[in-house]
Amino acid sequence: MRNLKSIALALVVALGTLTATAQTTKKVDASKSKVLWLAKKVGGQHSGDITLKEGALVFNGKKLVGGNFVVDMTTINTTDLQGEWKGKLDGHLKNDDFFAVEKFPTATLVFKSIGAKSGNTYTVNADLTIKGITAPITFDIVANKGVATTKLMVDRTKYDIKYASKNFGALADKAIDDEFELNVNLKY
Repeated sequence: MRNLKSIALALVVALGTLTATAQTTKKVDASKSKVLWLAKKVGGQHSGDITLKEGALVFNGKKLVGGNFVVDMTTINTTDLQGEWKGKLDGHLKNDDFFAVEKFPTATLVFKSIGAKSGNTYTVNADLTIKGITAPITFDIVANKGVATTKLMVDRTKYDIKYASKNFGALADKAIDDEFELNVNLKY
């Protein structure tokens, strides 16, 4: 009888521990989330948006422990231009000089490790795949009360996007910065 009580007590403790450390995957609402881009060049810049296809954040209690996302590259959209110039830039960004969206219609981001920085702020080491090429990226993310925000600086040359890069032969007055910025607001 004493052994039975000991076993029962051990099971209660074990189940309590499992419940306390259970992970929860929270699907990101793609329709309410935003991915905005900013690219700079000599003498100017362009901005736009791109559609998040799907994503999820993984929590252990309130602590962020994982995440993965898919972006629909065919939706690259310039928001600072209109008409003919907008059409030309959108088309150029989608062709082989940049993101080759016909061949690579999606890009992915997979969290590999996460470290708590302070409060609801975490430092994430992730794998970003663009044009079928995967490279590591590190960024901070704030996740709190159903919203996660981050800014990623992406070096496009790591993904074989070298068009008008001063590091790959572009004339200085025609160069486009190698890094572009992604400002992300996720609703989960």
